[in-house]
Amino acid sequence: VQLQASGGGLVQAGGSLRLSCAASGSTFSINARQWYRQAPGKQREWVATISSAGITDYVDSVKGRFTISRDNAKNTVYLQMNSLKPEDTAVYYCKFVGRYVYWGQGTQVTVSS
Repeated sequence: VQLQASGGGLVQAGGSLRLSCAASGSTFSINARQWYRQAPGKQREWVATISSAGITDYVDSVKGRFTISRDNAKNTVYLQMNSLKPEDTAVYYCKFVGRYVYWGQGTQVTVSS
């Protein structure tokens, strides 16, 4: 499985972005699709998960602002980010978890104040 993340960019505080992570290859064994982020000088942190059953979970700092979703027909997972804050600035990575773990290459999100 190969993952291609896209959708990052520069946005003002309060704005929105939608990240996409498109998977190529068989995702039959994938049971969780996740987003992580890594800010400069900080460790990578988990942001959101959507399970194979469609159950979602979020880190507290993004609850109510971010929404993870998926399109099975397109083999793609999304992260809709609203009400963005400067502290959301980071490189965002998608991760698929199954028998193996797969990471996307990251997409930069920069939120200006």
